[in-house]
Amino acid sequence: MYEKFIARQPIFDDKLKVFAYELLFRSGPENYFKPQREASSSIVVDSTMLFDLQMLTGNAKAFINLDLPSLQRGAARLLPPGRVVIEILETIVPTLDVVQLCRDLCASGYELALDDYVGHAKWEPLLSLIKFLKVDFRVADSEVRAALARLHKGNGIQLLAEKVETQAEVDEARALGYSFFQGYFFCNPSMVSAREIPGNKLVYLHLLLAVSAPDFSHETVEKLLKSDPSLVYKLLRYLNSPLIGLRGEIRGVHEAVELLGETEFRRWISILAIIAMAADKPPELIRTALTRGFFCEAMSQPVGISPQSPDLFLMGLLSVTDAILDRPIEEILGSLPISSDTRAALCGGTNRFRDIYDTLLSYERADWPALATAAARLGPIESLIPDCYTATTARAASLALS
Repeated sequence: MYEKFIARQPIFDDKLKVFAYELLFRSGPENYFKPQREASSSIVVDSTMLFDLQMLTGNAKAFINLDLPSLQRGAARLLPPGRVVIEILETIVPTLDVVQLCRDLCASGYELALDDYVGHAKWEPLLSLIKFLKVDFRVADSEVRAALARLHKGNGIQLLAEKVETQAEVDEARALGYSFFQGYFFCNPSMVSAREIPGNKLVYLHLLLAVSAPDFSHETVEKLLKSDPSLVYKLLRYLNSPLIGLRGEIRGVHEAVELLGETEFRRWISILAIIAMAADKPPELIRTALTRGFFCEAMSQPVGISPQSPDLFLMGLLSVTDAILDRPIEEILGSLPISSDTRAALCGGTNRFRDIYDTLLSYERADWPALATAAARLGPIESLIPDCYTATTARAASLALS
């Protein structure tokens, strides 16, 4: 039986909306410390069916790597052609048989991508069948990136810049004519030293301050909420949704505190503040913040630190505030009355919170060796991670899209 290790990485269009997710697999327990990059056909199919493609990607497409045996066995045909893009790995040799297999897939409605493309002549027989060329920005320098853009401009093939880590790299790719972008640039701040934090974001930051303070005052929170009427509307909409499952309708802040309790109310205000603060950022950033918050909170129980679950939840949310506010994380956290464990973990310290955070980051990036190392520091919990991450991803998506 396969362990259900699967990570997903977003692929954005030129409007920074999610176009697709690349799904990355790891095989079973025997591979805990021997991760493999290429997924066999059985892993692709079993994992996708176990996880549910709709739940993994919503309405977006799924990019799925196929190695040569998977291609030869027809694994792609067990997946819906309108929902997936088949990535042909750079390790495959495009023989006549391989070209024919790819031609047959295209005739059946599948779209193909070449992974880690650098313009090698060996791919010439396949190029007429390819819809997407993925260019690794960590491998290809600026000269190669530009040359590939010139070479394929106007020939119907769309260029996808992968492993882009900064907004500057996205801007470069856009200027060159790349259509899609994959990487964690949306989680990194674009630092501008003279930029002030906008007034409305200061309100949201003050909300975070208010709910993080030991001497919690719902009067202060209510006053801040009323300074932006849309916040009150959003809060009541979330709290009255079927997701929360409360009996009776909540009509105001005092009623919310009474019904939810102080701890749960603080959590919902934190969620509201992050969602509002990131309104001008890619929606995937909100999903990432919520997923991280729910994941870190959920991991508190198997790790044995359940009493600290509220701090872990807040740590996950705060982990993207540098990207939201375009400020160093140390500067942002300096004004927040958060726990010392949370502050140390997000600023590069070493503690149990950081181990949970490293586990999360490794899983997000499908860095299986790093995942094994980080999870081992927490105890025998690695097998729990896939189901935990899947559940928290679904939960985050339901809130982020509300």
